[in-house]
Amino acid sequence: MRIIGGTHRGLTLANVGKGDEGAHLRPTADRVREAAFNVLLGGRLGDPVTGAQVLDLFAGTGALGLEALSRGAAGVTFVDDGRVAGRLIRDNIARMKAGAVLLAVDARRLPVNAGAPCGLVFLDPPYGKGLGLAALEQAVKGGWIAPGAVVVWEESAGQASPPGFGMIEQRRYGEAVVTFLEAVG
Repeated sequence: MRIIGGTHRGLTLANVGKGDEGAHLRPTADRVREAAFNVLLGGRLGDPVTGAQVLDLFAGTGALGLEALSRGAAGVTFVDDGRVAGRLIRDNIARMKAGAVLLAVDARRLPVNAGAPCGLVFLDPPYGKGLGLAALEQAVKGGWIAPGAVVVWEESAGQASPPGFGMIEQRRYGEAVVTFLEAVG
């Protein structure tokens, strides 16, 4: 895995190795990450990355949030309670020399946000477990998501727009379906 674009393009990220089967650690493939950022920065959505505060739920290796930092995001809060994921995220933050925050909590039990709400949210829960919606609802409840925020939700199947979100589009990349949502209101 590597950073695809921006100021840290080509930076090799920590090797996942065997990962963490119990935690369902499944890094977003480079090609899926690149395709998602092509949608985000393709002009149709404006530029939801540059200067954004980013929330990376079920962060895994942190690759999505780190890609956003490389492409101009102002800051990232990584959320993952996995032991292996925490080690990988800390290693990748150090490799990138990035100022970022890691919250080692279950994304469905996210604490109240004390800072600015996030304009870009990555949501990459373990496939097929129904965890994404609960995490997104908790992020809204905790003040993490700004009005107009773009949510990039990766799952094995397309996701319906939950209350408070409008559908932008869905795209399939192999086994992954990426749903782009916008926070309304």
